[in-house]
Amino acid sequence: MRADGHAPGRPAPGGRDAGELLRRCARDVMDVAEGIRAVSARTGAALSAPPLAASARRRPRTGLAAQWALLRALTNKEGLGGPPTSAPKGIGQVFGAAGEVLGRENLAARIAVTSLRLGIAALLADHPEFARDPGMRRLMETVTADRDPEAVRALRALFRDQGAQRALSGLAPLMGELLAVRTLLDEDPHNGETGWAPAAGREPSVDQPQGIDVPGLAHTDEEQGAAEAVDLTDQEKQFIAIEGSLLGFLRNIEVLSTDGRILVQNVRGPDGVVRYVVQAPGMTPGRPRNHSPQDVVGAWRNLFTTDSPYTRSVLLALADYGIPRGAELALIGHGEGGLALMNLAQDEQFCRTYRVTHVVAVGSPIDAMKPADPRTWVAGITNQHDIVPVPDDRRAGSLFDPHPHWYRVDYTGPTREFPLCHMLREYIEHLRTVVPQAREDVDAALTPYRGPIVRTQAYQLKDRAHPPEGYPFLTLPTTSIPTTAGPVDVPVRYYDSSAAHLCFPVSADAARGLLPGATWLTPSRLGRRALAVLSLYEHRCSTIGPYTEIALSLVVDDLWRPRPYDVAADLLRRVDLRRTGRYVLSLAVTSDEARVVAREIWGQPAMRTTAEADLTGRRIDVRSRDLGLTVEGRLGPGVRCPESDWILYGRRAAGTVRTLVRAHGRLRLHRGTGVRLRLDTAAAEPLAGQLRRLGIHRARPRFVLSCPQFLLHRSAGALLPR
Repeated sequence: MRADGHAPGRPAPGGRDAGELLRRCARDVMDVAEGIRAVSARTGAALSAPPLAASARRRPRTGLAAQWALLRALTNKEGLGGPPTSAPKGIGQVFGAAGEVLGRENLAARIAVTSLRLGIAALLADHPEFARDPGMRRLMETVTADRDPEAVRALRALFRDQGAQRALSGLAPLMGELLAVRTLLDEDPHNGETGWAPAAGREPSVDQPQGIDVPGLAHTDEEQGAAEAVDLTDQEKQFIAIEGSLLGFLRNIEVLSTDGRILVQNVRGPDGVVRYVVQAPGMTPGRPRNHSPQDVVGAWRNLFTTDSPYTRSVLLALADYGIPRGAELALIGHGEGGLALMNLAQDEQFCRTYRVTHVVAVGSPIDAMKPADPRTWVAGITNQHDIVPVPDDRRAGSLFDPHPHWYRVDYTGPTREFPLCHMLREYIEHLRTVVPQAREDVDAALTPYRGPIVRTQAYQLKDRAHPPEGYPFLTLPTTSIPTTAGPVDVPVRYYDSSAAHLCFPVSADAARGLLPGATWLTPSRLGRRALAVLSLYEHRCSTIGPYTEIALSLVVDDLWRPRPYDVAADLLRRVDLRRTGRYVLSLAVTSDEARVVAREIWGQPAMRTTAEADLTGRRIDVRSRDLGLTVEGRLGPGVRCPESDWILYGRRAAGTVRTLVRAHGRLRLHRGTGVRLRLDTAAAEPLAGQLRRLGIHRARPRFVLSCPQFLLHRSAGALLPR
């Protein structure tokens, strides 16, 4: 059964929005790939046909020539470019490995990859915020470029990201396409069907594709789980439903929020029988929570395996609650909660212990699942603008409906913005106003649970204790400081960052002219020149979210007793005892929270801008259209350097702010001849003007300090009395 709702804001049929055009292109390209694949299969079948082999034995001159022609058509880089798909598995792997070594690519697979990339581009056209996220962009680039080690590192970086809820939620609809791309790029031709299924709109294979180690990627979530009965607050008790209904259960989930709790209730049905309802919220927003399985890593594991700390914790909660064996059970969840409860419904042992009568999943990606008990009634409720569930029949060009007998509500809500369209309160409002018939249908199915609530118990789900992220370097005491963007914990911790510091010798007089009028701020000199540093950062994971940072600074002397060459002597001191530092002239960041923190806590002249950075390899590529700035080039061989701790100076009111920065990573020193800085003619002030006044707007740095991956923390700025 299927229910469709329509609401204002849906594109008109035949509309030519960018996403729809890309999806049409993806379908057309996939048709071409399927045709080429069929030709390849027929050619491979002809090559291995017994009559052709017999002909080659009888007439070697013509028969062998025919076999050779077919083989060249299959494997030549100017032909089909791939191994014979009908060959035995061992032979196919040999052909595939040989083709990989020779640089020959399967033509049909490459065209199918193009179709999948168009499908990904269609989703990004509807939700461009994912393409702007540096961690998400890095993951998609490495997967589609067939760079497995870098893809794994990018995925782990997203798991560690303290502000990657939006990006990791975007993995739900993209993961099918990304894994299909990876499978189609595999050398083993017998791995191909798993990748072709989502691209061509067929039912996915049950076999896990070779070369994709899902348990290995989810190894960060191997905790046993735990559950502890907890009391609801008096305020929460006022909003807990006292009568069973779909909206009542969903409002209970909203009351629980996403702090790692679930709710178990007894309901006395109209027939007097006591039944049980398990209600599970979705993923914890923001940073990964080491103390709870209800986080982004748990969502990832629930997507690919039925066993996870979330499901194990729910089982412990049900055992503690004392539900009798054979009791009837309804499972209702939102987002990751619906996914975890559907995993329980797939467990044969669980369904032998309890009679799972209903599963209702709101905004959950459950299309690839199937309950162990065929009598279980399943309802999936999804807003078409919500990218988290993305049913299979909504992928580009797919016509496959995996569960025609489920009750499915796939409606178009009035709000397109993510994550607002995924929030439970939006779904509750839509069930009241946009698709009320769906609410009535689900309530009718839940009639055995439409009665008074006779017992309610909340459970706190937990992971087994393990070291926190960044241990031991980033485990340090913190203090909350109020800002206009809300409270911020300092030191600010950066769990996964890349950086490149471009160092330019500049005129000492030009440098002095850019410093504030205070006489105690003087540029440090190395000979007759001062030193300007253009720092480029790609912060993929931090306690104030992911962002890109571009900072121009000058090395300055001790504020009270400047000495010649003191900057060189300072390198021998501990960072907290150093007198010299870098005064920040301009700072551009890509998030509002980072801008507020820089201005109000560190006293730096930060501005919000757009920028893209790739600093994870030997290649430097940083671009900002707003600033009119481009830094690109390739680093040559480098020399290992000590840890790059430093002091930053800024100004707040009439004082100087001194900020201590500690870093832990593999810093290397390179010559700067391969890197070039460029400014557009209409580049934005003040950064562009300062670069021009220093004479480095089209210069190459003297040397570059690079660190592709490091940890970092910045203290609260100390206000100095001058």
